[in-house]
Amino acid sequence: MATPTGTSVTTDARASDAMSAVLAQNWWLIALRGVFGVLFGILAFASPGAVMITLALFFAAYLIVDGVAGIVAAVRAARANERWGLLLAEGALNIVMGVVAAALPVTAVFAFVIITAAWALISGGLMIAAAFKLHESHGRWWLAIGGVISVIWGVLLVLSPVIGAVVLTWWLGAYAFVFGIALIVLAFRLKARKDDSHGSAAARAA
Repeated sequence: MATPTGTSVTTDARASDAMSAVLAQNWWLIALRGVFGVLFGILAFASPGAVMITLALFFAAYLIVDGVAGIVAAVRAARANERWGLLLAEGALNIVMGVVAAALPVTAVFAFVIITAAWALISGGLMIAAAFKLHESHGRWWLAIGGVISVIWGVLLVLSPVIGAVVLTWWLGAYAFVFGIALIVLAFRLKARKDDSHGSAAARAA
């Protein structure tokens, strides 16, 4: 039996009011996230080297944890008489790579830059190739320009991985800064509506 439209709208309104009330009551958590985002963005611009090393260490920790989880999965698969060889190999490889990244974080950063460069070169080449198959009226040259820019970016990363790593860190910092500002603005908007949201939700519940 179909739900009446009025009932559906009322249910959606109540769900929206409830979510708004929860967010408004916890506006300070959103503000805290925003502050951390802004601080991270400032740190990325002020000290990109420290941020790069920190990210490399976090990535190393992730690889080690993921590797341990893979080995545990391999052991469980072996007990269940299922295939476990690939799981074990993957887990061991992740642990080894995590240890290497933790011991040589600068090398891990450079490896990430080189991988990014390879992606930019391959992606740019494919875009240029696709541009020749696209009709001129459909934006062939825009696609080609995008591919050329991607290739140039990849070449620059290969020629100067240190500068490339710094630029990538700055991009991450810019994202974190803008994202943090947006969350702070949202938090204060929620704070201003805290009492109204709470009262509206209570009225609808009644």
